[in-house]
Amino acid sequence: MDRRAFISTLAGGLLAAPLAAEAQQAGKVWRIGVLLPAEPASPTEPSTVAFRQGLRDLGYVEGQNVAVEYRYAHGKAGLYAELVGQLVRLKVDIMVVGSGTATLAAKNATHTIPIVFVAAGDPIGEGLVPSLSRPGGNVTGFSQKPGGDFFGKWAELLKEAAPGISRVGLLREAGNPFTALYVKDFQTATRALGLTPQVLEVRELQELDGVLATISRQRGGSLIVEAALFFPHRSQVTDLALKYRLPAIYSWRLFAEAGGLMSYGTSLPDLWRRAATYVDKIFRGAKPADLPVEEPTKFELVINLKPAKALGLTIPQSLLLRADQVIE
Repeated sequence: MDRRAFISTLAGGLLAAPLAAEAQQAGKVWRIGVLLPAEPASPTEPSTVAFRQGLRDLGYVEGQNVAVEYRYAHGKAGLYAELVGQLVRLKVDIMVVGSGTATLAAKNATHTIPIVFVAAGDPIGEGLVPSLSRPGGNVTGFSQKPGGDFFGKWAELLKEAAPGISRVGLLREAGNPFTALYVKDFQTATRALGLTPQVLEVRELQELDGVLATISRQRGGSLIVEAALFFPHRSQVTDLALKYRLPAIYSWRLFAEAGGLMSYGTSLPDLWRRAATYVDKIFRGAKPADLPVEEPTKFELVINLKPAKALGLTIPQSLLLRADQVIE
């Protein structure tokens, strides 16, 4: 073979290789494992819908070129290891995980399957990644970024909606080392506003009634509810807050929609929609180690006037005008 023919053959081979690989991938059915802390209340739950729509927008159609295996922990963190094990045995191509605690269980179970977390509170503090810009390993994702700024904002909004409060209780899951990371931020932020901080620890939902009954006997009480433990039981939590006449602010809008006074926080559907883009990038060859952990860009304030009326509160017009949604 002369030199010209050799170069022509070599060039043709180099061009054919990616084309062949693309053709092979075109026929592949990707398998995604999704692990959620709680089962959606309905098929139209916004975060699940946003993730599915994000996949469709990128050309992934369930039943054609992608299969999604959903696993739900029903609010029980003790189930995470078992559910992750199921997804590993199914040989999923990627895991998308809906909390920091669940992501740690996934990280401990596999060092090879890519993991994209959604709404982790403190990815570095929780031990998920060593760096936000260069996460390394097989884990990356999207942070919901609670911390001093958030606690200050929550307490500020509570005080504006209910000027008579003098104490703020942080409702957290007892024994959860990750929520313990935020206690100092909470105490500093509330004291800066002249409010007395109280840390309220609950191991199981059954304990909540007694805890709230106790603090309701003290005047000027209010609540910040951030722990994922309460997410699947949001209607019960908001009902108890009203029962004991405690103005409360929640970190996710679904609590306000379930009857809570107000919520301020990251848009979970936005994070889940963005998670679909990382799934696509990884399927196209990107490594989780090279995809930076992204912080939230969209926050939303939701106010529910029905519980405000039940609590005898008149929400200031200045606060209503700042709300992304006011529920009548």
